[in-house]
Amino acid sequence: MGGYYRKHLVGPDLERVYEIASPRIRQYLRAEIENVLNHVRGSDRVLEMGCGYGRVLREVAPHVGRAVGIDVAQGNLRSAASYLSVHRNCDLAIMNAVQLGFRDEAFDATICVQNGISAFGVDRPRLVAEAVRVTRAGGRILFSTYSPRIWADRLEWFRSQAREGLIGAVDESRTKEGTIVCRDGLRLSAASGDEFRALFEHQGQLAHIREVDRSSVFAEVVRRESRLHPR
Repeated sequence: MGGYYRKHLVGPDLERVYEIASPRIRQYLRAEIENVLNHVRGSDRVLEMGCGYGRVLREVAPHVGRAVGIDVAQGNLRSAASYLSVHRNCDLAIMNAVQLGFRDEAFDATICVQNGISAFGVDRPRLVAEAVRVTRAGGRILFSTYSPRIWADRLEWFRSQAREGLIGAVDESRTKEGTIVCRDGLRLSAASGDEFRALFEHQGQLAHIREVDRSSVFAEVVRRESRLHPR
């Protein structure tokens, strides 16, 4: 999961990615978090897949009973341990999102935001299957990706990251139609509402698709009792 980010964008470098974000991108990131907060409750045990340095978890933790973050980069988890130190209800673990070490139905809510569906670089059906598996019946699953409406701002954000030396130069000739390609091997696409629907339907789940802030597309799922395709 996230081979590129594990090697190239870890800890302080990953934090810098968000520090240089434009006002429009900051608005998008804030809107994603606000939408997550609308779906969690005070006693919830919440899992974030791909927690990075803890940017989202720090916002979620004050509103839930327990916040658990997993990531494949040890450097990110070291940064997250410091970033989240003000909250005593956070747990962190190095773990692959397509092979979670949690029991079935361990969480009240599972989140995978900011285009983790693409950024992780893993098998998407397996990723969704694991999210469904570890979420209790009646619990909530939230996945998000970029909306096409924020393409221009998203692309400029990645160009800014390249200018800072955080990622390779954007390959302008191959970057188009929602997919960003960099000369150092980074390639990031986005999912669609239809893809989200199909992925969750394969697991016997109904995904409600909603655009938030004209910048992100959310798949919002209330986990049904049974899955059609067990892991």
